[in-house]
Amino acid sequence: MGAGVLTRTFPRVDGVVRCGTTSAEEVAREFGTPLYVYDLDRVRERARAFTEAFVGVDHLLAYSVKANGNLSVLRALAEVGCGADVTSGGELYRARLAGIPAERIVFAGVGKTRAEIEQALGEGILAFNVESRGELDRIAEVADAHGARARFGVRVNPDVLASTPHRYTATGHAATKFGVPWSDVRALYHRALERPSLDAVGIDVHIGSQIVGVDPYERAVDRVLELGAELREDGVALEYVDIGGGFGISYDDRPGLDIDDLARRVVLRVRDADLRLLLEPGRALVGDAGVLLVRVQYVKESEGKTFVVVDGGMSELLRPSHYGGFHEIEPAGPSEGRPIRPVDVVGPICETGDFLALDRALPVPSPGDLLVVRTAGAYGFSMASNYNGRPRPAEVVVDGTEVRLARRRERHEDLTRGEA
Repeated sequence: MGAGVLTRTFPRVDGVVRCGTTSAEEVAREFGTPLYVYDLDRVRERARAFTEAFVGVDHLLAYSVKANGNLSVLRALAEVGCGADVTSGGELYRARLAGIPAERIVFAGVGKTRAEIEQALGEGILAFNVESRGELDRIAEVADAHGARARFGVRVNPDVLASTPHRYTATGHAATKFGVPWSDVRALYHRALERPSLDAVGIDVHIGSQIVGVDPYERAVDRVLELGAELREDGVALEYVDIGGGFGISYDDRPGLDIDDLARRVVLRVRDADLRLLLEPGRALVGDAGVLLVRVQYVKESEGKTFVVVDGGMSELLRPSHYGGFHEIEPAGPSEGRPIRPVDVVGPICETGDFLALDRALPVPSPGDLLVVRTAGAYGFSMASNYNGRPRPAEVVVDGTEVRLARRRERHEDLTRGEA
């Protein structure tokens, strides 16, 4: 798997971007734009590559549902043995509806409600990732009230600062809201030993998102395994270590995280500790398996700048505006002979921050042209909104030679559903 680069999805063949055996233009004409398209074979390929890399230790891929919760994507991952990492009752509902067994599901997040805890206990999930003393006490109270036993692992904050593209995506250092401070972890496990409704079965760490270096993972794993050994001496019957996700992928010509190298450094350590390994890949499984298709509405010249106004913006793909995220953008069809110059690719939202790319060198398109926004399979639709009264886009999946609708485009009446 190397640096995470496999065969390119949505290739350009004879000058035309293709979705499976169908051109992107044909797909856009049939289903409209803006439109998300996911290649399910690519999703399965990525999951299998992870499985092969970590074959040397008993492990579970708990796919991070927040990256892309489309039911067709979840079902494809369930078919190849993946579990799920969920952060809400809604994501748990989705995962179970897609056929992911409860015993393959971990529940993360800092703000679990009583209702969500009851839901997860009722489903019989593998474990909760606990992020505070208050949360652990609440889980124990709910479990006591229902005569259940709650399995959990504490999410440890190892105070490891990993290099990530944006400060919002670094989660393993002491100044974030995530995880239990290192100095408080053992006391929390000891507290659990006193509660018969709690089973301390794991230890969890998550240091950030879009990390492309292996060293921070290695440091974090070493720290939590050392702590795990101490906890076992204290009588805590640990079964697994969860090293989280955040495995970086390539959005441009720079490589993503080398998963094979990560496996080489982690597998023996975890196996020697006699623990099962949990991983929570999200973006790494679905990121480059998706594209966003948008249609050019206008090309606007203003004070020496060229604005390419398309029908999808921050309400469809928030990453460029929110994180400064980069996505390759290219014409879906031939563009030979067109002048190439810096343009701003902007959406229709009434915000200056509504853009997909700034000062990007592109062949200048014409109104009606289709553009392909690449590597949009993660944190695209899942972060989409109805801001400015915009219905969310449709989602389509390519499964072999089949192209099918996975989620219909919202209609105006969907915007007011539920209102009195």
